[in-house]
Amino acid sequence: MRLSPLTFFVASLVATPAVSDEFTGAIQDFYEREITAWANAQVLVDAVNAQNVQTAGYDMARIDALDKAWRAEVGLADTPTISPVIENVAADFLRQQVASSGGQITEIFVMDAQGLNVAASDVTSDFWQGDEAKHSETFGAGGNGFHISDIELDDSTQRYQGQVSFTLVDPVTGTPIGAVTVGIDAESLL
Repeated sequence: MRLSPLTFFVASLVATPAVSDEFTGAIQDFYEREITAWANAQVLVDAVNAQNVQTAGYDMARIDALDKAWRAEVGLADTPTISPVIENVAADFLRQQVASSGGQITEIFVMDAQGLNVAASDVTSDFWQGDEAKHSETFGAGGNGFHISDIELDDSTQRYQGQVSFTLVDPVTGTPIGAVTVGIDAESLL
């Protein structure tokens, strides 16, 4: 794969702490300007609440088995574990947000209380996010949980991106119910 000059430039810059801090600020600004308007959409809250009912009793063995099945299905035609996550009303809503971003958003996925994907704009590399900062530092931190990743080449999108993740709170109960991760194209922030 040949990198464009701009992609090479971004990749070399993000290795320096000062530039990484600049990107963090740009991602924070993007979140406040573009994401907060739809971040707590009812379609997402409803989907997470419904899945939380189903997965509340899952133990680690069941979660591991689901994650293993997901990973094995990536790239295949038959995807019984993946399809319910990318073929639902909430996933359609997420794809609308990606499309309306003009290329700035690379992916969006929503997780339940366990860290399992509920809806995704596209296939993620794994099903369980519960062992990653995007879930542990958001849902795991409570209603105000917030995490901004480093800029990295993302395996699933093949683009340099940063991710902003935040706790999804049920507006009726005020209870944290899951988390949302939004991938933001690093080049669009320059």
